[in-house]
Amino acid sequence: MFNKKTVRDIDVRGKRVLVRVDFNVPLKDGAVMDDTRIRAALPTLEYLLEQGAALILCSHLGRPKGKVVPELSLRPVAAYLGQVMGKPVAFADDCIGPAAESAARALKPGEVLLLENTRFHAGEKKNDPAMAKQLAALADLYVDDAFGSAHRAHASTEGVTKFLPAVAGFLMEKELRYLGGMIADPMQPFVAILGGAKISDKIGVITNLLTKSDAILIGGGMANTFFKAQGYPVGDSLVEDEVLDVARQLIQEAGSRLRLPFDVVIADRFDADADHKVMPMGPIPDGWRILDIGPETVRAYSKVIQGAKTVVWNGPMGVFEFPAFAKGTFGLAQAVAESDAVSIVGGGESVAAVKQSGLAESITHISTGGGASLEMLEGKTLPGVAALQDK
Repeated sequence: MFNKKTVRDIDVRGKRVLVRVDFNVPLKDGAVMDDTRIRAALPTLEYLLEQGAALILCSHLGRPKGKVVPELSLRPVAAYLGQVMGKPVAFADDCIGPAAESAARALKPGEVLLLENTRFHAGEKKNDPAMAKQLAALADLYVDDAFGSAHRAHASTEGVTKFLPAVAGFLMEKELRYLGGMIADPMQPFVAILGGAKISDKIGVITNLLTKSDAILIGGGMANTFFKAQGYPVGDSLVEDEVLDVARQLIQEAGSRLRLPFDVVIADRFDADADHKVMPMGPIPDGWRILDIGPETVRAYSKVIQGAKTVVWNGPMGVFEFPAFAKGTFGLAQAVAESDAVSIVGGGESVAAVKQSGLAESITHISTGGGASLEMLEGKTLPGVAALQDK
């Protein structure tokens, strides 16, 4: 359960506060294409400003691999954040060194500074103590509100906590309360919906959830590997042959709790305009591939969801980017939205699908962390969380 100090537990008046945010947002020609992560940080930032702090924000963006990549500069994000907050946001051309130090020194209470991309330095991903110390030297306190990066032990998420008092922001707190609380003590019946392409990404999740859930509803490409493990020919469907033994073992361990689709939508090629048809689950004809769960499966899964008190969902049920193969994912999104359960959706693709379905407002909690939420579902401790001060 959640036992970390938060911004409510510290006095920030007149202090410079280094806040690790997750501004890893999609940019196109220098414009922010999706501001979900920026808006998710606002409650923490506005609270700290109201309490009289000066804010120094740091984040990574993309994968510059320790080099300066101009297209991955956070400068456009600073401009966008200024518009959203209705106040100027200063920008430093580096996250450490003279540019960052002079900008941080000049900061007054109530002002906001965004540092350049932390991953422009190789020391970020290496969790280099020297880089962490330079970051920490900019501020008096550290707040981690970047749940999406909490599963990484990087200089700006874990290393910096060795040099500054470190607490959680509101977004981090919310994520840990929902995901941590749900894993530790879910209201029963507890139903997990798992999709996406690969079983290999989710072996730990399935294994952990088998001990807690009443039903695990499987869809997406990962279902094909389970089908093949049961001996079905799956045509040209995506399959992970290297984990067939693991799939067999999971089927055996789970018994009736692991539910697999009993009808599927198949297509003659991987294309939005492919010929497609619904068939009961059985041998898939050569040259055809499974691209979605079928309507009978949607009905059966929806019934299970209706009876649940807790639902956690990670991964789409089909290739929802193509309208012909989105019915499974959107059908389950509808069922989750209409249920009385506490519902938690995590993972980039499932979040995108729920938003696309127009039902995001009806979900209890949409997680901002893909890898981080997966690791929490596995029952792992996240380094960025472990490093924060206990209550």
